[in-house]
Amino acid sequence: MPERENHESADPGDIGRRVALRREQLGLTREEAAARAGMAPGYLEYLENHPASPSGPGLLGLAAALETSVDWLRGGVLPSGWGQEALRPRFTDLDEDECRALLATHGVGRVAVTTSAGPSIVPVSYLVTGDDIAYRTAPGATSAEAVGHEVAFEVDNVDESFRWGWSVQVVGPARPGGEAESARLTAEAPGRPWVDGERDMWVLVRADRVTGHRVHTD
Repeated sequence: MPERENHESADPGDIGRRVALRREQLGLTREEAAARAGMAPGYLEYLENHPASPSGPGLLGLAAALETSVDWLRGGVLPSGWGQEALRPRFTDLDEDECRALLATHGVGRVAVTTSAGPSIVPVSYLVTGDDIAYRTAPGATSAEAVGHEVAFEVDNVDESFRWGWSVQVVGPARPGGEAESARLTAEAPGRPWVDGERDMWVLVRADRVTGHRVHTD
């Protein structure tokens, strides 16, 4: 039986990474997976290690051989039932500088607010401005109820197929933006919020506590 190899790649394409991941989850060598898919082992090796776009029939054959879907191989939704942990997962804390750098890479996060009806978590479009997280909302909206209270804000990035990701949390008091401050933030915002309607009220969360974690594999 052919020796099972360690998967290493300088710059594999997205499809190639998923093919290699699923093959290894099934415990298949390249030769075994290629035989299932009806393709040459050399082509499968190339596909796993280089950006490539296999033909429709080839992709269908790979999906069937690897007991998954074409959508997943192309980076779509993770099929239900895939809950196993990564091999040798590592859980590490992020320092504050790393957390603040990651906060600046995204534009949508979640704010946790205590309302009259109980706790609520709401997605919001946000900016990082100085030591504050600023998001815009509308008076009367759930996220506007953060004003005057200590709240938690969170942003993350997760790739379920490769079992890695990070999460950053900010905790601090929320206040309304002043008129001049709100005008500046509106001018700096890259576009309108995703949600329709007038959302011209800015809320700023002071980042008193900034923590974060990363999950990855060796």
